[in-house]
Amino acid sequence: MKKIYHLGNCTTCQRIIKDLEPLDGVVLQDIKAEPMTSEQLEEMASLSGGYEPLFSRRAMLYRQMGLQDKELSENDYKKLLLEHYTFLKRPVILVDNQIFVGNSKKVVEAAKEAVHS
Repeated sequence: MKKIYHLGNCTTCQRIIKDLEPLDGVVLQDIKAEPMTSEQLEEMASLSGGYEPLFSRRAMLYRQMGLQDKELSENDYKKLLLEHYTFLKRPVILVDNQIFVGNSKKVVEAAKEAVHS
């Protein structure tokens, strides 16, 4: 299965998706229009080694909620990720049993290779 969890109005996600084209057989899920399910998040966490690697500390809500001053557990990360899409480090690209999280050049290149292999 090939799937990309992204934010439709995020220019970085749009650029990366365009860079990954052609996207034959890839399912795109805009996490704002179609929120992630608990099962989807659990699958991502099992592939990435937990909920923390999926969590974005760059989200504006992170500071607004004062989360930088708190010790967060895996359950906290899971709860926050399910409550608000903004906490997901984007995009998340699944290719079979591989996961690529975030928008670093290295991650995007590895995802591109996996999507087209």
